[in-house]
Order: sequence, then structure tokens, then C-alpha cells
Amino acid sequence: MTDRIEVTGIEVFGHHGVLPHERTYGQRFVVDLVLEADLSAAGRSDALADTIDYGAVTADVLAIAGGEPVDLIERLAERIADRCLQDERVRACEVTVHKPAAPVPAVVAEVAVRIRREQA
Repeated sequence: MTDRIEVTGIEVFGHHGVLPHERTYGQRFVVDLVLEADLSAAGRSDALADTIDYGAVTADVLAIAGGEPVDLIERLAERIADRCLQDERVRACEVTVHKPAAPVPAVVAEVAVRIRREQA
């Protein structure tokens, strides 16, 4: 059995991208998280200590995505996944980084990268 905590639509302003104007002016990014863990202890105890503090994880996502720039959103997703897996209770995580204003030569709603990582 694997339970899930989902946090979707985390909006942050960052300076990620390979083009100079992306680094200079920045843009909005949106991050979705799915954390897989056994939540039965929290379900029984009703104690925050028995679950993943999604408020703290969200704050970390804001710091990572709003922090040091990277060229690729693939790298940004990897950094976020690494943070999520620092909590040994998280068996796996899925991170989606949306880049609504991606500079592509067509009208698109957005570009997104989704990765899934598991505990080693």
C-alpha cells in the first residue's frame, strides 16, 4: 500500500533557462508534487510528527525554484526531487515543473517536465 500527499500549483518566480533574457528578467514557474509514503501512522495518531510536513516541503520548493538559476527545468525538477527524498518516509516522489512562458516557436499553453524518483 502506498499513500500519497499531493501539493499542486506551487507558483514561484525564478530565473531559470538557457537564454540570456530568461536569466535577466525571470519568469513564473509552477511546481506540482506527489509524495508517496505510508500515512497510516498519521491516520491513527493525528500527529504532524507522524507524516510529511507538506508546509515545510512547499517552503523548500519555493526556496529551490526561486533560488540559484539552472539552465534546464529537468535540473530544477531533480533538485526538488532530491529534497523530497531526504525524508526517508518518502518512498517515491513525482515532480512536475511547468514553464508557462517557455520560449518556443509556436503558441503553446506551457512546457512541463515530469520526473519520478524513488528511494535507493
